[in-house]
Amino acid sequence: MKKVYTIGEALIDFIPHEIGVPIEEVVSFKKMPGGAPANVAAAVAKLGGRSSFIGQVGEDHFGYYLKDMLSKNGVDVSHVLQTNKANTALAFVALKEDGERDFVFYRKPSADMLLNKADVQGLEFSSDDILHFCSVDLIEADVKYAHIEVIRNIKEAGGTVCFDPNVRKNLWDDLDAYQKTIQQFIPYADILKVSEDELAFITGEEEETKAIRSLLAESATLLIVTRGKDGVSFYTNTDDVSVEGFKVKAVDTTGAGDSFIGAFLYHFARMEKDVTKLSVEELAEMGRFANAAAALVTTKQGAINALPDLEEIQALMD
Repeated sequence: MKKVYTIGEALIDFIPHEIGVPIEEVVSFKKMPGGAPANVAAAVAKLGGRSSFIGQVGEDHFGYYLKDMLSKNGVDVSHVLQTNKANTALAFVALKEDGERDFVFYRKPSADMLLNKADVQGLEFSSDDILHFCSVDLIEADVKYAHIEVIRNIKEAGGTVCFDPNVRKNLWDDLDAYQKTIQQFIPYADILKVSEDELAFITGEEEETKAIRSLLAESATLLIVTRGKDGVSFYTNTDDVSVEGFKVKAVDTTGAGDSFIGAFLYHFARMEKDVTKLSVEELAEMGRFANAAAALVTTKQGAINALPDLEEIQALMD
């Protein structure tokens, strides 16, 4: 089985006890482990895959908690560093009645932002390895250049790169710079995963067909467009396939996209083929599996704590 590496932020999600109220009116929160790349690594591991998280947390109680939680979920944490120069990142979440979210982040700077190029130069990859990353840690900080170093190394080894921009506009003061940064990293991706509501921002194209065409032109072998409860669409330069979602009662959509791509990468890691060789039938099967994983996450609060195992996914698919 291929090994899935993820790089970026691990943080604490503070999930509100009160639903349907703005964040300034929330009285109390529940602590949950999170951070999109960490969630993806945990999703792969919980399904029985091999995953490793590359990142940095604070030398504080939250940092030790996150490292322990990832390890307990089966993630290799040998590349998780800790620093006393900044605290572990925090995210406070407000939940709407339909499970959608608003975020307030505390990270100026946070420990993940201080991971630097020298910290990751010793990492070695093989052609069977997969690297997944997002855009939150592509800000103009040391961690951006750590990403570039790791991406360069796995590309040289012939591995597969997966990019999920996972857009968080409230973390960037300059949205033009944010858009340009995402566009700068898209050509590195063999697999590009975006949600349908991110297409216009990422590409500058309001019409979906034009946005999809522009992303495929950037060299991604496989474009994945997630559509929430409506499922997912896969696009290559020769084919496209759509897979319906599962109807569930959503209480919290935190981590749904991460669970989707984690389940997809777990499925892909079990296959002895390159992403360029995936058939329409295989994509449909992988999409249904990943849709089930994402749907199940929305029925519980939190991200890592809500991740399903294989038996739960199979039960929903049956």
